Amino acid sequence: MEEFEASASSKKTKTIYISNVISISLVLLMVGLLGLILVHAKNLSNYVKENIVLNIIVNDGAKEVDIIALQKQIDANPSVLKTQYVSKELAARNLTKDLGEDFVEFLGYNPLLSSIDVYMKAEYANNASIESFSRQLQRNPLVKEVTYQKSLIDMVNQNIRIIGLIILVFATILTVIAIALINNTIRLAIYSQRFLIKSMQFVGATKSFIRRPFLTSGVLHGLIGGLIAIILLLVTLYFAQQQVPEMVILRNWTEFIIVFVAVIIIGILISGLSTYFAVRKYLRLKIYDLYR
Repeated sequence: MEEFEASASSKKTKTIYISNVISISLVLLMVGLLGLILVHAKNLSNYVKENIVLNIIVNDGAKEVDIIALQKQIDANPSVLKTQYVSKELAARNLTKDLGEDFVEFLGYNPLLSSIDVYMKAEYANNASIESFSRQLQRNPLVKEVTYQKSLIDMVNQNIRIIGLIILVFATILTVIAIALINNTIRLAIYSQRFLIKSMQFVGATKSFIRRPFLTSGVLHGLIGGLIAIILLLVTLYFAQQQVPEMVILRNWTEFIIVFVAVIIIGILISGLSTYFAVRKYLRLKIYDLYR
């Protein structure tokens, strides 16, 4: 009879532990998905900003060697990501391709000017920085004009700020919910062990001795839950990129690894702390309070 009760108790404990790990992994999966959304949103924001083009129109008659020297000078600017030199001939070929007919042959000459396309780094892709950069360039005698879409830059930055704020609020709410869910799951698991805790206390076990195996289990459950969540996140990333191949341009494994490590750390911290406070509660309770 005693062996049957011990076996039933063992099965019950294993069931509780398994459900605890599953609950933690599902909550951490939500946290991880939010982290990946934040990473992709940041990378998408940078990608959009870094593809805003400034066209530096060069004066007609400027020597190619001088234009290339100007390009190297622009490349050396810390706010510039990359540049591309577009000669008169290349500009004519590109426009002919777009129009579908040879306008140079029709006009009898090439009216286009050589230019340098400049792509700014994401942190400098705003009107204030670009305006200051443009004024510096216009002092150069080779530069005829600097053109860029001010309204587009304003719209991109404004939309990114609004989307970032919405994601931040959503992230805060989801993090609070995740902490509450993991905490309640662990409290319920410890609640089922409250009589065992009190029995160990009655036979003379110290609080640290009683607390130690529960904390070890809590940390282990957080670690296992985090690893399961990471596996599910990798599967989600794989299928998402299969459905949307363009997502590959936003892929940054360094940031993904940071998210995965954060998921494990969050799982261990929340699980460990929740276990600690739950066990402490039942260590402090009187015997008659256990039945309430």
